[in-house]
Amino acid sequence: MTERLRAPDAKLANFTQETTMRSRLRIATTVLGALFTLQGLGWLANPALAAAGLGMPLLDGLGRSTQVGDFAVFFLTIGVATLIGSRPGRTRWLLVPGCMLGGAALARTLAWALHGADFAALFIAIEVAAAALVFTAAKRLDANV
Repeated sequence: MTERLRAPDAKLANFTQETTMRSRLRIATTVLGALFTLQGLGWLANPALAAAGLGMPLLDGLGRSTQVGDFAVFFLTIGVATLIGSRPGRTRWLLVPGCMLGGAALARTLAWALHGADFAALFIAIEVAAAALVFTAAKRLDANV
C-alpha cells in the first residue's frame, strides 16, 4: 500500500520541481530580453553613451548612421525576440537571439584571431552565457512534464 502512495508523491514532486525551474527560466529570459531591449533603445536615445558602454567611440557621418542603425537593430531584435520567446507557446522565437548571440561571440573571437582586435573576453562570456540561457529556455519552457 505504501508503494502506491509514494508513486503519486514522486510525480507531484517532479512536477513541482519542473514548474519551479520553468518559472525561474521564464523570469530569467524575460529579464534578459528587457535588458537587451533597453540597450537597443539606448542606441537610439543616447548613442554616445551606448557606444562608450561597448568600449568604442561614436563615429561620424555615414559611419555613425551605420553604427547606430546596426547596433540598435541588433540589440532590439535580440531583446524583443527574447521577450516574445519567453511567453508560453512561443519558445521558437528564442532561436533567433540564441543564434545572434552565438554568432556575435564567434565573430568577436575571429576578429581577435584573424584581424588583431583585442580579445573581448567579458563580452564573449556574456554572449555565450546569454545564448546558452535562451537555447536552454527554447528547449525546456514548453516541454511536456
